[in-house]
Amino acid sequence: MRRKGWAVAAVAIPLILAAIGIAWLNPQLTHYVEGDHFRAELEKETAKGLHFPNGQYAPIHRTGFLSATSDGFRANNGRKAMKSMDAHGITAKFNPFGIFCQRWQLDEVRIQSGEVEIQTYAPTPEPSSAKPWFHIFLPRRVYLKLVESEPADVTWRFRGEKGGFFGTRLEITPQGRDFNYQASGGTLKMALIPNLQLRDTHLLITKKLLTLYNLDLQSGGDAIGRIHAEGTAGTSEDRSVDFNFSFERVPVEEWLPRQWRDHVRGEASGRILWRGKNPKLESSTGEATLHVDGGRIIELPFLENLAKITNERALERLTLNDCSFTLVWNYPRAEIKNIAIEEKGKFRTEGTIQVEKKALSGAIELGVARYLLDWLPKPEEVFPHEHDGYRWTTVHLSGTIDAPQQDLSPRIMEVLKENPGAALGLLLRQFGEWLKNAFGGE
Repeated sequence: MRRKGWAVAAVAIPLILAAIGIAWLNPQLTHYVEGDHFRAELEKETAKGLHFPNGQYAPIHRTGFLSATSDGFRANNGRKAMKSMDAHGITAKFNPFGIFCQRWQLDEVRIQSGEVEIQTYAPTPEPSSAKPWFHIFLPRRVYLKLVESEPADVTWRFRGEKGGFFGTRLEITPQGRDFNYQASGGTLKMALIPNLQLRDTHLLITKKLLTLYNLDLQSGGDAIGRIHAEGTAGTSEDRSVDFNFSFERVPVEEWLPRQWRDHVRGEASGRILWRGKNPKLESSTGEATLHVDGGRIIELPFLENLAKITNERALERLTLNDCSFTLVWNYPRAEIKNIAIEEKGKFRTEGTIQVEKKALSGAIELGVARYLLDWLPKPEEVFPHEHDGYRWTTVHLSGTIDAPQQDLSPRIMEVLKENPGAALGLLLRQFGEWLKNAFGGE
């Protein structure tokens, strides 16, 4: 019994002493953690770990033996992937075993909300301050095992404007001295494209390469349209880009200029391959294919005027049974080929268009149903060939993309000049439409 008592005492006494020590040390530790000196050291080490020149924490409050919270952390002018950071409502859990790996390790960092601006960067040596003689016994850096924020904004500059993922759930994990970024939910907003809903993305930015493992987007509130992207971009001396995009059932009207959106409908599918020695358009090459299902063109002033001239109301609205083409570019030359646009029973267009430094060229084969040419005297002179249910003509393109020209209109005008009666009929028809509109006639 005496031996058992000594054994219990041998265990109990150290535990009691440890408890007394912790009870004494705990308020001292709280005072230190919440003090200005610890906050200044943590600011310095956090900024160094995230590759910022400096950073600022809001006052720190200890919430547990190994956890603490702060209202925010801000840093700017980042030297690597992160250009700036503004985090709110930070809670962190410290792992003391990280000291044996010579690092201040935070296993969990949770952020209520914040914004991270990312960038590509050219690697440069980071300044190092003088170290005391005992620095070899201290942790060398801050290690963030996991950073989570919801919601968060991950932003960047594009064409001089702020773009990015807004209101997303962000997760940052280390990979060596760099970071993986994963996000889901929220909205992608960028210049030149409509707002898109983010389903999921994963990217890694290192001193040599930006790797986009996946980017999956959804068109607005439409649960059908999908966009996927993956690829790489150099961030060092090699600035080359290599990206693949695919899209399925994306509403085309969202991508058109505003003045066209009320007149065009359809769902686009296809793929884009983009290559270049740098991200600039001037050094890019690539290929894109596009197919539109359910294409419709409605209430377009040009078609309405054409319907009035030809007295064919069927031309006011087009429902496309086929709409596809391939775009190949090697700046400054681009070629649109394999063009196929058709509404069965009305018209079909096939051919190739070239653009080089805004200069336009190419030839389009245009087939029109015979009944839609009844307004034109001697249609066989303008549309000399007939097959597949259409009368066909070749339309040659010229001019520029800002001022395109074609040779079909001059040929039609020449035929009308030779048949003044038909021309007068078209003129009177237009005059009748004007009177009807002016006086509200039926």
